[in-house]
Amino acid sequence: MFRHCRTFSHCVLKSQTNYVLSKPVRILLHWSPFTCTASPRTHSTNIKMRSYLQYMKRKVKGAPAPPYNHVCQVGDPVLRSQAAAVEPGAIQGPEVQKVIKNLVKVMRKLECVGLSAPQIGVPLQILALEYPKKMLEDSSVTSIEARGLVAVPLMIFVNPQLRVLDGRTVIFQEACESICGFSASVPRYVSVEVSGLNEKAEPVSWQASGWPARILQHEMDHLNGVLYIDRMDSKTFINVKWEEYNE
Repeated sequence: MFRHCRTFSHCVLKSQTNYVLSKPVRILLHWSPFTCTASPRTHSTNIKMRSYLQYMKRKVKGAPAPPYNHVCQVGDPVLRSQAAAVEPGAIQGPEVQKVIKNLVKVMRKLECVGLSAPQIGVPLQILALEYPKKMLEDSSVTSIEARGLVAVPLMIFVNPQLRVLDGRTVIFQEACESICGFSASVPRYVSVEVSGLNEKAEPVSWQASGWPARILQHEMDHLNGVLYIDRMDSKTFINVKWEEYNE
């Protein structure tokens, strides 16, 4: 919930096998979120190996490219990178429109209320949020009043800028589709204003308080490579299904 470079290109690090070393050499690898590296294979028996069919499918079709139809998970370097601004003239172009379309599709498929372009593998300053009326109707009166829940139509912000209107903070439990299965208490400002461009490259601004303000701050963090675990009270970090493991 609330995943200047070539956005859709991939880099693959291939091993070199045409060299013979006369003696052992220690190689130090330095990780950086701004370089492309090959994902190391894990030896954990808990990790599912791809079936032969999946392997062949990937071999024939190749690896999927962003914008993904899924949400990137914590550990993916794209979630820790600073998203790049979008050229206003490119917003209505096919590449950016595809990002926006996928962003909305994935957000609605997962029934979450906010999503950012980095979460679908695209490090661009684009976010979407929507709090459907149906979701609001399914909430209790107590929750609506305590959290400041209101229905919000679909909103797209490109190159958004956030301004704090009320410096007081409130703490509520927060979750994220990029950190599946966990949640924690996170402080957020009571009221904020966001300004930027919409999907038609038109200037827009919006003032939000309560839960919509929290959603905006959460998604703005994603554009800056920040996750809610960086702001949470670590003692409140829980696996939301912890009770099931004890059954």
